[in-house]
Amino acid sequence: MSKKKVLVIGGTGYLGQHLLQGLTASEDPPYYVAFTFASSLPAALIRAFPHALGFHVDLATGQGLEVIPETFGQPDVVVNCAALSVPRECEANPDRAMSVNVPHTLVKWLSSFEGEKPLLIHLSTDQVYEGVKSFYKEDDETVPVNVYGKSKVEAEKLISSSYSNYAILRSSIIVGPQCVARVAKTLPIQWIDEVLSKGQAEEFFEDEFRCPVYVKDVVSIILSLTKKWVSEGKPMQLLLNVGGPDRLSRAQMAEAVAQTRGHDLSLIKRVPASSVNRGVNSPADISMDITKLIQTVNVSPTSFRDSVKLTLQM
Repeated sequence: MSKKKVLVIGGTGYLGQHLLQGLTASEDPPYYVAFTFASSLPAALIRAFPHALGFHVDLATGQGLEVIPETFGQPDVVVNCAALSVPRECEANPDRAMSVNVPHTLVKWLSSFEGEKPLLIHLSTDQVYEGVKSFYKEDDETVPVNVYGKSKVEAEKLISSSYSNYAILRSSIIVGPQCVARVAKTLPIQWIDEVLSKGQAEEFFEDEFRCPVYVKDVVSIILSLTKKWVSEGKPMQLLLNVGGPDRLSRAQMAEAVAQTRGHDLSLIKRVPASSVNRGVNSPADISMDITKLIQTVNVSPTSFRDSVKLTLQM
């Protein structure tokens, strides 16, 4: 069987880089790999993945997508990791958030291919849920409270209504080690460790709950779905909650880091989320039921404490 082609949209982002690592980890990788980038291509990424082809693409306009088949060929699997994912930025730039996060140009491009359509694995978010109860299931109503969540709901509707072969992954906060080319975004575990290691008291919300998921588990899920499509060739219409096994507040996450690293627990000041104006509404409890994920992909997500140890290499 000839090697299949996997295209990572947003390959320079945090998850995108970890996915490139997972796709090219073995000496004889099972896939040909390409990725897109929106602005610049870090030299560290070129050195780390010399056999992966990089393409400059503006996802809002679709400019650059047309070049990919000419050089790389038609992809068999496309993983869309690209997003404007900081809720405050989305709130300030709603038009930009919608143009990037709702992948009209990508879906149109994929739909234009002759014959068997590529599998589209699309990263969504737990912020599609309203946040008024615990352990949301995939068939619960989506009532997002901010622009970021709304843009992701629109993306899900677009894909499920106009594309025939997809897996939508509603991801919680992704945690894990830094990637090959350092990303500017704040990485939760590292930030908590850095603050507490300085002996600084810091406020953490005690009433906002998430199911943080280890980045390499997300990669494993994507690789498992890719393998399933390549081996079976049956189109999917799949929607999965992708979270870790623990429902945690921000304060509980901080406590887990402190206990693992031996930091002073008294530095963690528990406060209600309402005590801070973040310029954007944030759902209170968007913990997720991951039963369907475990049954479908046969994974056992890493506990948050183990994620802390793996992230900080303890």
